[in-house]
Amino acid sequence: MKKFSYFLMALLMSCMFMACTGCAKQDVNEQVDTTYVDSVNVDSTELTLPLVENFISTDREEMFLHYGKDYRWYETQIVFKDYLDSEDASDAVGSITNVFQYILGEDDSYDTYVAQITHFPDTTAYETDHSFWIEDFPLNNEAIKLTFSQALERLYEANLPKPHSRKCTLRLPIGPLECNPQYVFGNIHETVFVDAVTGEVKNSNPAFPGEGFKMPLGEWP
Repeated sequence: MKKFSYFLMALLMSCMFMACTGCAKQDVNEQVDTTYVDSVNVDSTELTLPLVENFISTDREEMFLHYGKDYRWYETQIVFKDYLDSEDASDAVGSITNVFQYILGEDDSYDTYVAQITHFPDTTAYETDHSFWIEDFPLNNEAIKLTFSQALERLYEANLPKPHSRKCTLRLPIGPLECNPQYVFGNIHETVFVDAVTGEVKNSNPAFPGEGFKMPLGEWP
């Protein structure tokens, strides 16, 4: 019931703000200082899939140290170097992005910010916007049993067409049905969902009823 109420609230909010692809909904176009997070050093010039969980853990620790338990972890996005349907596709990764939301304020005045921390092979980029995130439920307390590597294995084992895409996002989509966090492989044209708890593979969004409803990656919700 709590998640369904949150879905209704998000539905009302979405009517007020224009949807965008894989981004937060901006209420104020304001950039703020982003120097609060220390860069994570990677000795290698390559990012591989097993490193994703390390960056999730490190970035979450930094958020907790600076903003306490009230921060929200909403998504982890990766971009592979190879297309998922390539014959010689590997687990080499071009970038890893963790999306968070946090609140700053004094007395009765509070502001909400969205932070996106993106790790590249040789650097880390920080983007913080005075905005809020309404595309997903937070992942903080969710039981995620599959790693990105295991989710990729499930994708290739499944008897489904592989998306011509280099993207995968771990998220808990908002919808009328409750579901587990999902690894979402694909793009606006082709999408495959891998359940992060059970490993089930589907080509439709489990947060919505009916096998015929397919939610493109990065579109609300």
